[in-house]
Amino acid sequence: MGSYSTPDVLEAVTFVTESLEGLLPSFRVLSERYRQSWGLTCVLADSQGVLVEGGHPCDACAGCAYIFRRIIEESVRWGEPSIHLCPQGAVLWAVPVMCNARVLGGLVTVRPEHADGRPFTPAEVRRAANGLLALAESENLTNAALLELRRLAARRESERAEAIHELKQQNYQSIRDIYLVEEPALIAAIKRGEQAAAREILNRVLVGIYFMGRERPLLLKSFLMELIVVMSRSAIEAGGDPTELLGANYSTFTELASIDSEEELCAWLVGMLERIMDTIRAQQRYPIGALIGSAITYMREHLHEELSRDDVAQIAFLSPSHFSRVIKQTFGQSFTELLAAMRVDRAREELILTEKSLIQISLDCGFNDQSYFTKVFQKITGRTPGEYRRLHRSTL
Repeated sequence: MGSYSTPDVLEAVTFVTESLEGLLPSFRVLSERYRQSWGLTCVLADSQGVLVEGGHPCDACAGCAYIFRRIIEESVRWGEPSIHLCPQGAVLWAVPVMCNARVLGGLVTVRPEHADGRPFTPAEVRRAANGLLALAESENLTNAALLELRRLAARRESERAEAIHELKQQNYQSIRDIYLVEEPALIAAIKRGEQAAAREILNRVLVGIYFMGRERPLLLKSFLMELIVVMSRSAIEAGGDPTELLGANYSTFTELASIDSEEELCAWLVGMLERIMDTIRAQQRYPIGALIGSAITYMREHLHEELSRDDVAQIAFLSPSHFSRVIKQTFGQSFTELLAAMRVDRAREELILTEKSLIQISLDCGFNDQSYFTKVFQKITGRTPGEYRRLHRSTL
């Protein structure tokens, strides 16, 4: 067995070369489920891109193993399916096969097309690629938690890149210039409870003061402390609890002294913003019931789409962790359980009131895979979708 690390991937992640024999039963189950749901085949490749199981999906060329390896690495880097166009003109995508933080290989699909020969549209490619990832997670062939962290890191990196681009368009001469220009908008966003807007402004400020003050770490940290004080004062004016804010500031200022990297500073400052915003939400003037109500309405209207806890938490203007706690306290379920129940409720209606096929209903209700849809539906209702439809149609 061999192993190697890949640049720009999580430090803890390693790509290992070892036998995948033990994973073949799970892969075969996944492959059949994928074929039933999407009419597509996938193959299993090792971490070097060498085909392990499944017929070769396209006309073999000398570069296939290299291409497979590269798109598996890209999928790990970004935390989502990697879609690629090979030199032969074939569309392919991959998701990683993982055991904890070890990348053993990947699942690859090539040349997607319908039964009548029509190629998949770009939207269908994305949905099918996400469907493969969902299957890999359900069969425990990949590390869903680690990939979610990579998606979050990629999103933050994108935000930083955008902030750097915007910074270059400005003619700031000093850290103080950045601070004075951005502070009013940041205060206004905090007082209005607009967390997404506040985070965007905060990111611009952080990037600016980091790049202008990176040679003077003490000056940089002094501006960050000043920024937290201003944010806390704004939160108190908007109804936040002064005692809680002062306690949070005291404990986190001690953390600031030991932080040196840009990434850690970004995470620390964003975490402070979320805690500050949460103190506002906790007050009577921002009733939690109304905030959660807006999130539930959004979920109902977008059940057919991919919904993450973090995205829905933004709709409720709550931090992801606080949102999870409130969901659990209010409904007695986790966000994932609540979302599944809402999707099953929608499926019940469609099974009784429409003539749609089971696969169409599963897609309309946000399930990328019919087998997974059946599994979740039966767990919640005690019946398969087909049984439920027959039973309730007979009583009408």
